[in-house]
Amino acid sequence: MDFEIRKDRDEGPGRKGLHRERAAYFDLVKQGYSSMEACRIVGINPRTGKRWRNGRQPTGNTKGAPPVRPAGRPDVCSRYLGQQERLYIADRRRDQAGIRTIARELGRSPSTISREIRRNGMPLRGDVRKWAYRPYSAQDRALARRPRPKPRKITTNLQLRQVTQAHLDRKLSPEQIAGQLRRDFPDQPGMHVVHETIYQALYIQGRGELRREIANTLRTGRVMRRPRRQARRRQPRYTHKMVMISERPAEVADRAIPGHWEGDLIIGKDGASAIGTLVERATRFVKLIHLPDGRSAELFRDALTGAVADLPAHLWRSLTWDQGTEMACHHAFTVATGIPVYFCDPASPWQRGSNENTNGLLRQYFPKGTDLSPHTPEHLDTVAAELNGRPRKTLGWDTPAERFAKLLAQTS
Repeated sequence: MDFEIRKDRDEGPGRKGLHRERAAYFDLVKQGYSSMEACRIVGINPRTGKRWRNGRQPTGNTKGAPPVRPAGRPDVCSRYLGQQERLYIADRRRDQAGIRTIARELGRSPSTISREIRRNGMPLRGDVRKWAYRPYSAQDRALARRPRPKPRKITTNLQLRQVTQAHLDRKLSPEQIAGQLRRDFPDQPGMHVVHETIYQALYIQGRGELRREIANTLRTGRVMRRPRRQARRRQPRYTHKMVMISERPAEVADRAIPGHWEGDLIIGKDGASAIGTLVERATRFVKLIHLPDGRSAELFRDALTGAVADLPAHLWRSLTWDQGTEMACHHAFTVATGIPVYFCDPASPWQRGSNENTNGLLRQYFPKGTDLSPHTPEHLDTVAAELNGRPRKTLGWDTPAERFAKLLAQTS
């Protein structure tokens, strides 16, 4: 959304009305922007946006204020039933149409129609044996049920709150408490909660009188949640678009055809040094890349290009990598060598299982927390030769070097 922040808001005496900013803020929130991101776009303090959404409690000489809502009734998302659909349901029920017939005509699931009639219908003249569905009353009930936040179960159930607090005093984690409640109260659904409910109750109550005790209650000692990511920080990782592992040819997965490699870096102390690792998927053959001058994208591109130059082209069919910054020049590498690069999904190391296993073996030679820069290319070749000379159960106790030598012999 293009919104031009007014430049005259701080000029001249008196307050300037923020009617235009407020309308733009609610429009952005409605589109899915976070409150902080919407405040940044329209140029207001995040506290102002929070006050517009949640209102303000009276404190001292400051009067309270109710939440500010956009003018008019909010639109209902198409995933929810609307007034016209409820009118149609009432008409067809009057015609004795079945649930599945109505669902098919409306393009909805039969369970949606059944749940709508059950939740928003009412007894006819107080007789629970006769169920009536009135579309306008059903619409009002649905709209009254939608506003958030709702009263929390821990807040409204005194017994649940006391039992939960007793378990917290015993240093149980919220997940352990949720499991304990289901075991101790199997026939009382009102005493069942998920661990997220307990976390939310702790963090919200922590803004008041229980703040001091939270550090002793939660093992992390946090008094508020740590945001994982903000919308404005979500930037593309690479200039050229990544080709994801889901687009990798199916022949790579079964390891029947050699020449498909997996790669990664092992990092030294304080992230100041690194060694590149390459593993061929079919033979588990290992190559190590010397990086004496660092692991910037340009330096790594040149080192990787040199590492693939001494093997036949049919033994370099593809390369699978994680989304590390060292592969920012992946497009230039592909142009120079003709080798396509496929990228794993975030936080999915199992998609490069052979390489991850090899990196674990290499830590016997290059322990974590040590400086990797003193290792020479000759030493890296020695370590790679030692790994390639180990018999592998997955290869029928052949060594990777033997399997790879057979491939080279076939080429010659």
